[in-house]
Amino acid sequence: MFIRFVTTGGTIDKVYFDALSQYEVGDSPIRQILTEGLVNIGYDIVPLLQKDSLEMTDADRTKLCDFIANDSADRYVITHGTDTMPQTAEALAAIPGKTMVLTGALTPARFRTTDAVFNVGMAVAAVQVCAAGVYIAMNGEVFVAGQVRKNRAENRFERRPA
Repeated sequence: MFIRFVTTGGTIDKVYFDALSQYEVGDSPIRQILTEGLVNIGYDIVPLLQKDSLEMTDADRTKLCDFIANDSADRYVITHGTDTMPQTAEALAAIPGKTMVLTGALTPARFRTTDAVFNVGMAVAAVQVCAAGVYIAMNGEVFVAGQVRKNRAENRFERRPA
C-alpha cells in the first residue's frame, strides 16, 4: 500500500509567533506525525500549498485537482484548513478512480493538546479502506464529500442536513 500525502496548509501547519501574538502557516508537521506514529506503509509527502484555507482560491483548488488527476498514485491524504475543506472536497469529487481523504486540525499540530494526530490517523485508516471517492476525516468520523459541513459554533464537522 502506498499513500501520497499532499499538504496545503491550514491550522494543522500553523506556527504561533508569541512576540507577534499571531499564527502563520509554517512547514507541515506531517512527516513528524507519521514517524512518531510508527507508520509502516509506503508514503511520500508533497508540499503543494502553504495557505490558510480562508485564503484558498479557485485557482488553488484547480492546482490541487490537476496535480492529483495527473499523478500516478491512487490513494491520497490531503491536509487542509478546516474552514473551506468541504468546498475543496467537492472540487476533488470530479476526479475518478482515486481515493482522497482530506483532514486537518482545529488546533495547530504543534500544540500540546491538538486533534491533529488523531485526525491524521483517521485519514490514514480511511484512505486504506474506503472506495474510490472523496472523504473528510475529522472529529472521529469519516464524511462523504458533499454531505458535510463545518459547524463553527460547535467547532466540529457534521453531516449536512438533508
